[in-house]
Amino acid sequence: MFAVIKTGGLQYSVAEDQVVRIGRIAGEPGQIVQIGDVLMLGGDKPEIGAPLVAGASVAVEIVEQSRGPKVIAFKKRRRKNSRRKRGHRQDYTVVRVSEILTGGAKPTKGPKPKPERKAPAPKAEGSEAA
Repeated sequence: MFAVIKTGGLQYSVAEDQVVRIGRIAGEPGQIVQIGDVLMLGGDKPEIGAPLVAGASVAVEIVEQSRGPKVIAFKKRRRKNSRRKRGHRQDYTVVRVSEILTGGAKPTKGPKPKPERKAPAPKAEGSEAA
């Protein structure tokens, strides 16, 4: 099953356990947030909203709050000694789709646990070549 959601003025096609970079939404990493603007539900029985699908929402887990690369806007008018330089970094949020909900249901899944980090294997002292 997939869903088309709208957030931050943009539309995203999402499926469960998919990691998506969307415009900034409020919340801390590890928090579950519901996005209620669902434009379409796909799968065996596709459902198209007019403009939104009633009772549908998508539960997402915030993975990271971050900023995009710096974009430089440089404008110059030749022979006028006129220059303007501005920098901009767009804020975004990385989210993992945990559930696609219908019928006004509440999220049941919690945040996905982080994988355990493996410790490096110890080196044997006598095995190094000289």
